[in-house]
Amino acid sequence: MQILKIQNLCKTYGKGEAKVEALKDVSFSLEKGEFAAVVGESGSGKSTLLNCIGALDNPTSGTILMDGQNLFSMKEEERTIFRRRNIGFIFQSFQLVSELNVEQNIMFPLLLDYRKPDPAAINEILELLGLKERRSHLPSQLSGGQQQRVAIGRALITKPKLILADEPTGNLDSKNSQDVVDLLTQCSRRYQQTILMITHNKNLTASVDRVFGVSDGVLKDLGGTADEKLS
Repeated sequence: MQILKIQNLCKTYGKGEAKVEALKDVSFSLEKGEFAAVVGESGSGKSTLLNCIGALDNPTSGTILMDGQNLFSMKEEERTIFRRRNIGFIFQSFQLVSELNVEQNIMFPLLLDYRKPDPAAINEILELLGLKERRSHLPSQLSGGQQQRVAIGRALITKPKLILADEPTGNLDSKNSQDVVDLLTQCSRRYQQTILMITHNKNLTASVDRVFGVSDGVLKDLGGTADEKLS
């Protein structure tokens, strides 16, 4: 089942001599349950790609289909609601609400959408993330690795069609970085969750299903290295 289809995506900033082509005719697709990584140096276009797919930035041309729906044929309000319900985000800087505890931060996207959290689903995610004993802790009482786990839980709780992870290990040491990627892999397999992660660290792509390389706005499919997903 195809979750994401990108066709001839282009993003251009500026005009004339100041013109910068951040994305050049990018096309690819992801199936349900795939965990893919986009690898590239700073300024290569990978963050622009993620922002366009996440409907945080408008492409100059091309189409982005999510579960068959064209993101940029929607009106802005409709697109905002669609993004909130169908796309989960994991950021490098965690972006947790400092006044809320672990459990409240994980529930936050549901509350924003006026939906009632399922206690069983919350408990399952807390257990998966190894955070049951920390459920009442504030972000300031957690390590960086624990904070990023909370961010992963927040992305999972809405059961989105796609999770976009923007350098999710950028603020972590090597051990915590590998732990976070291992956890994302586990979540992808357990929930058949489609994940697209961008990173500059090629060492973190060993367990993903497919790897894309991006350079000067051009995306290339570098193939897959992971075992076939568990059913």
